[in-house]
Amino acid sequence: MTDTDAMIDELAATADRLRELTRGAAGSTLDAQAPGEWSARTVLAHLRDDEFLVMRLRLERILVEDQPSLAPFDEQAWEAHRWRGRDGLVELLDDFDLQRAASIAILRRVEGDIWQRSGLQPEYGTLTVRTWLDHWLGHDKMHLAQIARSLSV
Repeated sequence: MTDTDAMIDELAATADRLRELTRGAAGSTLDAQAPGEWSARTVLAHLRDDEFLVMRLRLERILVEDQPSLAPFDEQAWEAHRWRGRDGLVELLDDFDLQRAASIAILRRVEGDIWQRSGLQPEYGTLTVRTWLDHWLGHDKMHLAQIARSLSV
């Protein structure tokens, strides 16, 4: 098993970790906020939206286009204006599962020199598929910890 295989496995496990963290959480618990942080529900919505709009879209653009310019993502605007009608816990987890499964299917097919394909993102500079995977995993870890803190408020 390569280090990228292990990273992909860890990324794939995020969906189960989200379900474990939120098991039995009620509405008021999901909406509680640690000072200066988003609620667990808000983080789940962010992860769901981010999976398709940022993470997988950037991955696919790097895989298909020659050194694409990768636009920044205004997560604050998405949070402020997201459609909350689809923010039930089951919907958030199910939507994330679907989006993450599609991302994992693509990542499991990357091999050889494809890991070195790159794009340019203004906030992060040049991102290869490999460095994007590393960023993606860090993003998951940060938000899993954030949800755990939020649920313990």
